[in-house]
Amino acid sequence: MDISTGTRASNAERDKVVRLLARHLEDGRIDLAEYDERTAQVYKTTTKDDLQLVLTDLPKLSKEPAGQQASATRIPIWQKIEGTSWLGVSLLVLAIWGAISLSVGEFTYPWPIWVIGPWGAVLVFRMLTGWESGRCASPLR
Repeated sequence: MDISTGTRASNAERDKVVRLLARHLEDGRIDLAEYDERTAQVYKTTTKDDLQLVLTDLPKLSKEPAGQQASATRIPIWQKIEGTSWLGVSLLVLAIWGAISLSVGEFTYPWPIWVIGPWGAVLVFRMLTGWESGRCASPLR
């Protein structure tokens, strides 16, 4: 029976090493093929000492990525873009409805609510729940 002298590594520790490798990949220290090799090696290892061997030739990283601190805003940029698009389309359909109502001489059926309402409701739902932004915890992850 083979008994290793090192302490056995947990799945959480393996995931931490894979996240560090991903940061090195983002920084350009390793390429995608090397990242795949090292990730496979991480999941094959059983001890903490073997996990550290995967990172020996790479520099130590700080706890938090530098880019993540600056981009930790409440509303992601893609939701800001969608909100701006919604606002622009809403103003456009209101202007069209207003022009039609002025040309007829009375208020016509308020059809812009069918453009503005559902789209806005979906955007508000996604912003409040964090759905698709990574803030909502998924049981599948």
